[in-house]
Amino acid sequence: MRSYLCSSYFAKGSALKLCLVCSSGGHLFEIHSLKDWWGRHERYWVTFKKEDAISLLKGEKVYYAYFPTNRSIKNLIRNSLLALKLLRNGDCNIIVSTGAGVAVPFFYIGKLLGKRTIYIESIARINHLSLTGRIVYPIADVFVVQWPGLRKKYPKSLFISP
Repeated sequence: MRSYLCSSYFAKGSALKLCLVCSSGGHLFEIHSLKDWWGRHERYWVTFKKEDAISLLKGEKVYYAYFPTNRSIKNLIRNSLLALKLLRNGDCNIIVSTGAGVAVPFFYIGKLLGKRTIYIESIARINHLSLTGRIVYPIADVFVVQWPGLRKKYPKSLFISP
């Protein structure tokens, strides 16, 4: 996957400004493993203020989102306002996420503001998309799956072997 992102049209031409948005834990570790790609671009992170994120993103520009995101209308609204505030200022032109729920307001508000989006479904999703994946699939510019069976079910997706 790293080689695809490094050689794709997302990595060519004008400088990329990335908003890397994900939950802490495994979602953060998955996107962090793509450092060969995102490390060459201007970026900021949106994640949860948890020990793993604080440690892993030391020295990075980080904004902390509100959690929990599942079944919390209050935090959906708060994260939507955070997305609007961050995405409106022009510090990013591409939103990249590995999930989970915190990505949803950033993708939808980002699309309204003309941002491009890349969603990378978790390698753990073999047969079915995650809830976040199902919600952002219709609007993602690039939707990456890591299992060929998912590519067959979701024709707009891009299969990239890990």
